Amino acid sequence: MQSYHHNRSSSSRRSIVQRSRFILPCFSSSPLSLFVVLAAAVPFPIYFSGLLSSLSGRNNKAASTMRVNSNIASTNITCTTFNVLAPIYKRVDQQNQSIRESQFPALWFTRNQKILDLLLNQRSSVISLQEVWVGNEELVNMYHDRLASAGYTTFQLARTNARGDGLLTAIHKDYFKLVNYRELLFNDFGDRVAQLLHVKSIFPFPLNENQDVQQEVLIVNTHLLFPHDSSLSLARLHQVYKILEYLEAYQKENKLTHMPIILCGDWNGSKRGHVYKFLRSQGFISSYDVAHQYTDSDAHRWVSHRNHRGNICGVDFIWLCNPTSSNSRKPLRTSWVEAVFSIIKYQVQKASIAEDKAFAFLGENNHSDSLTYSGFCQALQKVNLTGMPHGLSFQETKELWDRADVDGNGVFDYEELKKMWNMTVMVQSENCKGSMMESKKEEGEDKEEEEEAIGLKVKKAVLFPEEAEKGMWPENYNLSDHACLTVQFSPVKVLCS
Repeated sequence: MQSYHHNRSSSSRRSIVQRSRFILPCFSSSPLSLFVVLAAAVPFPIYFSGLLSSLSGRNNKAASTMRVNSNIASTNITCTTFNVLAPIYKRVDQQNQSIRESQFPALWFTRNQKILDLLLNQRSSVISLQEVWVGNEELVNMYHDRLASAGYTTFQLARTNARGDGLLTAIHKDYFKLVNYRELLFNDFGDRVAQLLHVKSIFPFPLNENQDVQQEVLIVNTHLLFPHDSSLSLARLHQVYKILEYLEAYQKENKLTHMPIILCGDWNGSKRGHVYKFLRSQGFISSYDVAHQYTDSDAHRWVSHRNHRGNICGVDFIWLCNPTSSNSRKPLRTSWVEAVFSIIKYQVQKASIAEDKAFAFLGENNHSDSLTYSGFCQALQKVNLTGMPHGLSFQETKELWDRADVDGNGVFDYEELKKMWNMTVMVQSENCKGSMMESKKEEGEDKEEEEEAIGLKVKKAVLFPEEAEKGMWPENYNLSDHACLTVQFSPVKVLCS
């Protein structure tokens, strides 16, 4: 490992941490077995009052307030994710799309100072930012200096191939200490990257009557590829797979058990998408949806982004995976195969093809009721899963075929298709029984076969600006083209079988 120096002038203050950079391979097939437990508790209140008018120049009422009660403040953790819209991407003239904010220093300087005002008023334990203009030293210094002055340790990572923007993650040093920092370079079509921070709480938590523990947590910050067209669905799944696969490898490498995982970032896809369903199949929950008691089908209830096409949707998530039994979740590779077949199913439904006519659509002729391996490969190309640089590899195609041809007779028929079609997403395991830390154990309850640990419960979640919580986008909001999402967690004691 090498010392990590922020990209700043020698006269500026620097934080020096240890890092390891990993260029991820195109793919592998190791399964995922996630054992997760408590994220460290942080006593930071979150204040949104008055920010709406002071930060965006608007005179309507202030954004929602989320306060932490003093009696539970010492056991809370707060996490913020925000795509701050890099000045090199922000358009300032609708008539001339080539004119960007980066050409006007006064504009981007003022806007980013207001973003920092928002972040520092929230005072979250963890701050995960995307599209930070890491290629501009003045802006980088602004973020590092102001966050450092507020007690944060910062870590930045530029996208590959000199794209100009990147990620920045900040943790508050009064409540977390860094155990390890890793950089994940996807080395793919979109030059995307991810940060992994392994942190430990400063203050211990009571696991039971005889044991206090300094809990550890794995935090990931990432920004997935934008789905410019349906052919990129697979590339986006690849990126998520690489993150989950690396998390498993990191835990095995360091002999870690019962580690909580929080995934933050701009996922560039809504609750209707394949990435959302893939993460749900691996036991992750959308913290904002849990806080507001929304279901997986409530994709229209909130938004967090207005894209360059003018469409609004919810794409920014803080995912949480809590302790569970290793046998209660599908292997990662199984979820991956099911996710790819869901793309095929979507393409068939998009073409308004009935299920019993799917082979006619996918096959070589209009009378097909089955596919050979050769026909299967042609079908994959027809639905944009092969035949392009970011498509399925030969090994992946062969794996899909082996899963599709269940009886091994060399033919993928209608009965086997129905099995693939009917595969369902497995949600968070119910094998863990949760009880708040302050709750007492029931007398006489037999817990010999259950393992006691501490997990996280979603307490509150808010979006700024507040209109985003109602599925609307305010025209006079100008901090970013994304909303800022903040989630508050509290410790919960869990028993896992």
